Amino acid sequence: MPPAPQNSSPLPGLLLLLSVTTGLVDAVSVLGLGKVFTANMTGNVVFLGFAAAGTPGFKVAPYLVALATFFLGALVAGRVGQGFGQRPLRHWLTVAALIEAALLWIAAVVALNFHVPTLAPTAGLFAIIALTAVAMGFRNATIRQLKVPDLTTTVLTLTVTGIAADSSMAGGGNPNLARRIGAILAIFGGAAAGALMVVHIGLALPLFVSGLIVLLGTLFCVRHPAAALPHGG
Repeated sequence: MPPAPQNSSPLPGLLLLLSVTTGLVDAVSVLGLGKVFTANMTGNVVFLGFAAAGTPGFKVAPYLVALATFFLGALVAGRVGQGFGQRPLRHWLTVAALIEAALLWIAAVVALNFHVPTLAPTAGLFAIIALTAVAMGFRNATIRQLKVPDLTTTVLTLTVTGIAADSSMAGGGNPNLARRIGAILAIFGGAAAGALMVVHIGLALPLFVSGLIVLLGTLFCVRHPAAALPHGG
């Protein structure tokens, strides 16, 4: 099924908003959970290689948990997308937002009793990693199925590559330049805000705010008339 025309879709605005939450979640996981990513798996594979080589400060278990639970979240989202693909887009987006927000809020509750300097209790550490990784895996798989160009909400490597490779300096026409720059700024802003929250307040607040942004942003998005149609019209 071809993607919906983006000029009549509420999705780009929503995905830029969700990109902010990626920065928030990465701030929680990297600064608060001991150098582990739960929104972006590339870093975990690299860190897992460091851990496998016995590099001090890197442990295998957190990265394996993040990868496995991210995979689980993506698997579930794939099944959900198959079930909702022919139904109104607002149904699919609302269910996805409820699942993601619930996982982030449960993680926020767990974080209330988590001590960042000592990464204790260990059960809390792995619970927060798992809950946020499942949420982000679910998000990534959902966004992948929606097929909105240049807005993955979690990774920027191809975005930065596209800005350079498609630029007028490279002989291109600068397609989707505003969207690409918006994605970079959204994740940057979320990371900066998340870092301030983690350092000065703790992990619970950025997780709670992330869930709130996901849910409220989606509920606003699905009011758009295009959301009454299946994705692709």
